[in-house]
Amino acid sequence: MESTERKVAKALLDIKAVMLSPDKPFKWASGWLSPIYCDNRKILSCPELRDNVCRWMADNIIERYPDVEVIAGVATGAIAHGALIAYMLKKPFVYVRPKPKDHGTGSQIEGMLPEGAKVVVVEDLISTGASSLSAVDALVKAGAYVKGMVAIFSYNFNQSRRAFENADVELNTLTNYDTLIDVASQTGYINASDMGLLKEWRFSPSTWGKNE
Repeated sequence: MESTERKVAKALLDIKAVMLSPDKPFKWASGWLSPIYCDNRKILSCPELRDNVCRWMADNIIERYPDVEVIAGVATGAIAHGALIAYMLKKPFVYVRPKPKDHGTGSQIEGMLPEGAKVVVVEDLISTGASSLSAVDALVKAGAYVKGMVAIFSYNFNQSRRAFENADVELNTLTNYDTLIDVASQTGYINASDMGLLKEWRFSPSTWGKNE
């Protein structure tokens, strides 16, 4: 039976959520250049896949964190997925802004977060891990007990793995970069030269594509 990792990777390729542009690399918020970009927001436009992805994530949460009390989404990419998962689990939902808003209440966490609440954070994608762990930090400072994080996809960078380990935050993802490029190669989505480029980029993502 095909694993969930491969099902999700294939689905992302089928809906063209994964884009390749080696000649005109994508620039991430971290400043890194990348020949590949994964846009999980496209899942929201595909009802059957959207339901499956949210159900798989909800099942993951129930299995690993049965005592979860609140679901938190990371703005903006994971707000919709997080809200849908919270609905499935019949749990309260909050979302975390990248920084406190500069008007109104100045809140960074939107929604009602009880002191000491057991929270599971939902993300759509993990790259360097910086923005995801910043959201965790905001929740902890607000008095929450963060049980762990679930995400749709991770690039599996050494930097992000170390960051999560150092922060003592457990991360679980539906699929990952290694599975994605393996499925892409087997289905003909990428060719041999693409594979070489993607492996080269993976070796040194922080310096790839930049003039020395």
